[in-house]
Amino acid sequence: MWEDVMLLKEYRICLPLTVQEYRIGQLYTISKHSHQESQIGEGVEVLVNEPHYDSIHGQGQHTEKRVHLSSKLPSWAKAVVPHIFYITEKSWNYYPYTITEFTCSFFPKFSIHIETKYEDNCGENDSLFTEEKANREVEVDFVDIAYDPFPDRHYNSSEDLRSFSSVRTGRGPLVEDWRQTTKPIMCSYKLVRVHFEVWGLQTRVEQFVHKVIRDILLVGHRQAFAWVDEWYNMSLEDVRSFEDQMQVKTNQKLRCPDSEPAQR
Repeated sequence: MWEDVMLLKEYRICLPLTVQEYRIGQLYTISKHSHQESQIGEGVEVLVNEPHYDSIHGQGQHTEKRVHLSSKLPSWAKAVVPHIFYITEKSWNYYPYTITEFTCSFFPKFSIHIETKYEDNCGENDSLFTEEKANREVEVDFVDIAYDPFPDRHYNSSEDLRSFSSVRTGRGPLVEDWRQTTKPIMCSYKLVRVHFEVWGLQTRVEQFVHKVIRDILLVGHRQAFAWVDEWYNMSLEDVRSFEDQMQVKTNQKLRCPDSEPAQR
């Protein structure tokens, strides 16, 4: 299915957390960020959020979301995309392993496939995704949540990890060599495949998508640590309840007709 993918990258994003801690932080951050980024007619609509069992990976959680984002497209894309369209996100979370797929309502030949593995290390494991790497070269991109250039529209001084210090954990600020000196530390390894079969636009779209993905990873993981004092003492049940509350508020914000929590 993925033999003709032009751009295949592995992103590695470290955090001053443990893998077990980040399980809560990830769920909290996704829910809060989705609500913040949503507005009337634009944002993330949650359709399904339910337990799911896989014979290989075991018990997990399946979610399906509809991402409305027409106004966020670059100018060249707006010229060929209808005003109303959406991206469908399907995710299977068997933490510490997850699969996420994106498809587009307007471009049936466009898709993104992301595999994620979480480990308690500083990103030095080169033996992951070996089957995918066997037949093609994969670019490895280290994303530094503290020192990489940050998208201006997302910048918030309270989330600047070069100065942020967590009250509850005592971690931070992050100094320049923090990945080598900080304990605890974990890494999110993401293998990202972008597939777009439209002659004349393929390379341009795939490059643009990877840039967007990198920015999203930078923002999301940065916020996960910047908000650590909000979620640090939560249990899995607590954060699932928070997801339900945020889903209702976000769907109402989008003016979705069904603002009840998705099926669990």
